[in-house]
Amino acid sequence: MFAEHNLFWNMKFVDRTDETARLVSALSRDKSSFVVVYGRRRLGKSTLVKRVLHDDDVYFLADRSEGQHQRMLLATVIAQVFPDFDKVVYPDWETLLRALDYRADRRFTLCLDEFPYIVEQSPELPSVLQKFIDGKQLKYNIVVCGSSQNMMYGLFLDSTAPLYGRADVIMRLMPIRLPFVCEALGVDAVGAVEEYSVWGGVPRYWELRERNASLDDALRYNILSVNGTLYEEPVKLFQDDVKDIIKTSTIMSYIGSGATRLSEIASRCNEPATNLSRPLKKLIDLGFLEKDVPFGINEKTARKSIYKISDPFMAFYYKFVVPNRSFIELGRRNPVEHALDAHFSEYVSMQWERLCRCAVTGNVIRDVLYGKARRWWGTVLNADKKQEQVEFDVMAESLDKKYLLIGECKWTTQENGKLLTAEIMRKAAMLPFADKYQIVPVLFLKNIPVNDVGNALFPADVLELSR
Repeated sequence: MFAEHNLFWNMKFVDRTDETARLVSALSRDKSSFVVVYGRRRLGKSTLVKRVLHDDDVYFLADRSEGQHQRMLLATVIAQVFPDFDKVVYPDWETLLRALDYRADRRFTLCLDEFPYIVEQSPELPSVLQKFIDGKQLKYNIVVCGSSQNMMYGLFLDSTAPLYGRADVIMRLMPIRLPFVCEALGVDAVGAVEEYSVWGGVPRYWELRERNASLDDALRYNILSVNGTLYEEPVKLFQDDVKDIIKTSTIMSYIGSGATRLSEIASRCNEPATNLSRPLKKLIDLGFLEKDVPFGINEKTARKSIYKISDPFMAFYYKFVVPNRSFIELGRRNPVEHALDAHFSEYVSMQWERLCRCAVTGNVIRDVLYGKARRWWGTVLNADKKQEQVEFDVMAESLDKKYLLIGECKWTTQENGKLLTAEIMRKAAMLPFADKYQIVPVLFLKNIPVNDVGNALFPADVLELSR
């Protein structure tokens, strides 16, 4: 029923090696398996599953119609593999699943894609599946997929749910890693950083980008136009998982425009800070926001923390689309083009910082293995005994606690490697905890600097570390 096909129309299916192997292993066991795949929209869940299905497997994409209609549609799909299965009206899900089990003369896989849509109309289905799974009655595998992270978590990871603990494999699909942009879009390392800064690791966005000749064209066609496929993308994503879309969009807008502290966000929302803890946590859990605390401070008890948009596409959207929505609606390109010309490099620089921290975390740099990389900011006393505000883009402690990597990230040209390194060491000497470590200054640069002192890492290096 399903021949193997590619993730993109013209692109290779990239990454997902581990996920594919897990699926194949689960569906090849001697006994039937129950597999759960979930994650935000556009990550390629359906494509991943369809790649491992065979012609005699059953794939069903649910919609939001009522339960009886869903069963009729599913029966029609099943009939392509088991003839005449749709000649019977199935009054409930137990009857349908039992009839399918009766017809099964071999091991096959039934995939129910967008499973939450079915459960919305047939809330009894999880209990029906529990009965079959616990009774070890099924002769076939079941794979369920869903884009509503909230609902999928509630169905399978909530200890009170009927299907809790029943899945043989649960996979939460995450965005694809930076290095695979090169392979997917045919760009060099610098281009990969710039592309990833807009599209993130979302396969569907890469597919849309690939249809345009340049990044600029792709932005204009897909995002910066009222007819663009991604013009209303955040709202579509929020619909799956949040109740108050207006409040969620408002919070994201304020953070995207520079309100990063809880007090600032609360002030702009005209609400007490306590009212924002739940929606902020929800956005963090969904992968759209991150709570940033300085290196060396416990995240749970930190008072000095800021919120940032962690998803690159969302960051781009709230940086360039939301402030210019009126111009976009009117078809006025000039103000939008001006904003991109003036601030895109600065925007990429912020994404570059995040990519560099990710690359350092858990990796070996100059023969030293480092733990989690964070930013650091705060007030220190300088050589003149005056207070000075200091900030570091990257800071990571070696696992043996002997070394402290301190990095400066730049997405500009003609940087001076010697001067940047000297400035890192000057500021590092003022840190109250600096004397505990041997300081390792590292520059993360777009291009080779003048006065290179041999401590710079470039986009190609960051891509390699990110594999």
